[in-house]
Amino acid sequence: MASPDKDDQRVEHVHGSPSLHSHDAAKPDDAAYVLQAQQLASQWEENSKAEKDLVRKLDWRILPCTWVLYLLGFLDRANISNAKTGGLERDFSLTSDQYSIVVLLFFVSYLVAEVPANMILTRVRPSLFLPGLGILWGSLAAVMGATNNWQQLAGIRFLLGVAEAGFAPGCAFYLSTWYRKYELTTRYSFLYTSVPLAGAVSGLLAGVIMEHMEGVAGLAGWRWLFILEGLASVVAASTIYFYMPDYPSTSKRFLNEEQSLLACQRLAVDGIAMAQGASAEQLSHWAVFKMTCRDWRVWAQCLLFVLVTGSQTMQYFIPTLIAGFGWKGYTGQYYTIPAYMAALLYVVGCGWLADRYKTKWPLICALSAIGCVLFIAVTVSTNRTAQYVLTIFAFGTIYGCSPLVKTWVSDVIPQPAAKRAVAIALINSIGNASSIYSSWLWPSKDAPRYIPGFATTTTWLGVLCVLSAVFAYFFNKYPAERTDQSEVMAAELRAQQAGKRTA
Repeated sequence: MASPDKDDQRVEHVHGSPSLHSHDAAKPDDAAYVLQAQQLASQWEENSKAEKDLVRKLDWRILPCTWVLYLLGFLDRANISNAKTGGLERDFSLTSDQYSIVVLLFFVSYLVAEVPANMILTRVRPSLFLPGLGILWGSLAAVMGATNNWQQLAGIRFLLGVAEAGFAPGCAFYLSTWYRKYELTTRYSFLYTSVPLAGAVSGLLAGVIMEHMEGVAGLAGWRWLFILEGLASVVAASTIYFYMPDYPSTSKRFLNEEQSLLACQRLAVDGIAMAQGASAEQLSHWAVFKMTCRDWRVWAQCLLFVLVTGSQTMQYFIPTLIAGFGWKGYTGQYYTIPAYMAALLYVVGCGWLADRYKTKWPLICALSAIGCVLFIAVTVSTNRTAQYVLTIFAFGTIYGCSPLVKTWVSDVIPQPAAKRAVAIALINSIGNASSIYSSWLWPSKDAPRYIPGFATTTTWLGVLCVLSAVFAYFFNKYPAERTDQSEVMAAELRAQQAGKRTA
């Protein structure tokens, strides 16, 4: 039996499927499958009608399912800030430090659970795993409405972090198993629009729910906010199970034989390894984890994402910042909406540009540089209206960077799929670690200017701008090896033929 280290080396340098190389002598019919796969490669036509029809089918099935869950998950995660300003702080006599602990504990459990969750996702059906997480976190979010003190609230938020941990990195990996290299950013950006939209809707819903549900059944409005938004996640996730596809090689209820082969071939053309199926590498979780940790590209991406997520933590304090600018109570909830709408425009526009021009790092550099300048202006300004307007546009640049950095991982680490999954989760996990200490950057005592928070965010964006260009140079100079299209497709053809024989 090969040692784990040898297993690592074999996968790092493999160009094809293990099923083609696992024996000293190939099976007699292997050559026929390889020849057929080579013929498929020679006949490959970019943007053919069949491919466009398949992509359209994927878009209408995959994107709505993930988008709805992403939006509801963010609502259940971020509504704590709306509840705080809507009566929770008063009812629990919540101090600034206690609130920071409540926010912090979510990220602690979120950080720890991300990598194990993505390891599981590579071995199970996404249509079961991802909606299952939605049911779990929705139930926990609703339970927050029944808490009686800040300690209970902090405990539920810790469990909520465990439940939500697998979804964001899981979606990033899941989309990378269906979409090509320069289709992915547009799709992930569309998915990510649910985050700023959830932020905007969160303020609107919070204002409406807490204003009109206050006192209903003897419950405070902020309790109804947790209960209603949590139940929405449970209902949506239970429905989405019936519509979400699995992986290209395993979605028999969604794709016919020809479409399944085409879906696999699209990824093979870009050298992207399959998540499941005959061509997928079968490795232990420990071997994959070691392989991932030894790759310098993973740590470079980690650093970039730490800078992005550290900056993005201000999203949890937007209602607090707005209150510091002079708009409080129900009115303040509505003033949070423009910041998230600006973020939505940045996300959509930059995602489209990245795929249109087949590049990411120049956009990351440009956005972070613009954000850096705008946050400097926020810091030096003493006019609250000017601070509010500048914060809206600066906040959007952070959101624009996030999907670009996240999808850059799949470009840099294309194979094997298990390594890509762990890399995405590890990068997301370590990136979110910055949210733990960043949650202390916006204490109420710094109102209304919040100079430490804005100054730190400005610095992070400046470093992100420089490092994106530096790492892009080294990624280009030392690219990762990719899978061989013909060998991947030969393995898929063999598996498909074997399925016919056993049917």
